Amino acid sequence: MDQPIVVMGICGTYDLNSANGSLLKIALDLCEGKGAETCIWDNAINPLPLVGEEGCWDHANVKLYKEMANSADAILLSSPEYHGTMSGVMKNNLDWLSSSQTSGKLFGLMSTLGGQSNSNTLNHMRIAVRWIHGWAIPEQIAVPQIKEAFDDSGNIKSELINQRIEDLVESIISNSIKLRR
Repeated sequence: MDQPIVVMGICGTYDLNSANGSLLKIALDLCEGKGAETCIWDNAINPLPLVGEEGCWDHANVKLYKEMANSADAILLSSPEYHGTMSGVMKNNLDWLSSSQTSGKLFGLMSTLGGQSNSNTLNHMRIAVRWIHGWAIPEQIAVPQIKEAFDDSGNIKSELINQRIEDLVESIISNSIKLRR
């Protein structure tokens, strides 16, 4: 492999200092530790307009976003679960992607929940990824009881969840390399 794998992170909140931003950063740091280059779309600095909004099709942030997605070999998604599904921010981020940016690329799915763990958000993101011709890997992360999930240093407390994040990252990197051939 001549060039390193590029992994793009997309957060389902406007604040990268959120639990989802922290989860995404942990996974992207692990990707870098495996030799990947990473980039992250920052919704606070470059918010995307709503799809269909007046002037949205020519919006500068949309062009930047699509260029970043085009440059990535794989994409990590991290969304909070609101009312049984992904956040509106995540849905809008996914709505701006099309098969021209995502066809044949791998997606890693992560979600956070205020209560008990379930897979609603992961399943809904998986459906959206499939519709834009991406490949969601089978390894996925749902972090329950999010208010108690991180220690004071911003690390995930649960060794089981940490291992699952490592497994997800290993799958994203190793399988992206295979798909590049």
